[in-house]
Amino acid sequence: MAKYEKIRLQKLLADCGVASRRKSEELIAAGTVKVNGRTAKLGDKVDPYNDRVLVNGQKITARAKPKHYYIMLHKPRGYVTTMSDEMGRKCVAELVRDVPARVYPVGRQARQRERGTAAHDERRRLCE
Repeated sequence: MAKYEKIRLQKLLADCGVASRRKSEELIAAGTVKVNGRTAKLGDKVDPYNDRVLVNGQKITARAKPKHYYIMLHKPRGYVTTMSDEMGRKCVAELVRDVPARVYPVGRQARQRERGTAAHDERRRLCE
């Protein structure tokens, strides 16, 4: 059986779409995550392909290598370079809604500036 590198449990949960890394930490701290039958704790590492991970009793399976999408976006005036905004402003997330993967904006641009914006994929590689 192939041996895979162990990764942080919250990263696995985020990669599998359960929750963000920070929210995954909250799930772990609340005791709702089990690894191989025992309640997980913060700092646990898992083998994504061999360990059995349950969240609220539901099995989480690691995905095969994710597809990577590289996007160069011309940010229109009036949008902020973020995926969500607590002030209700328009975000670049609205412009990449149809991309079938999680994307991350790179760099910050003023709302009133028109400029190209780079994004990167879930492995933090620059999308050019």
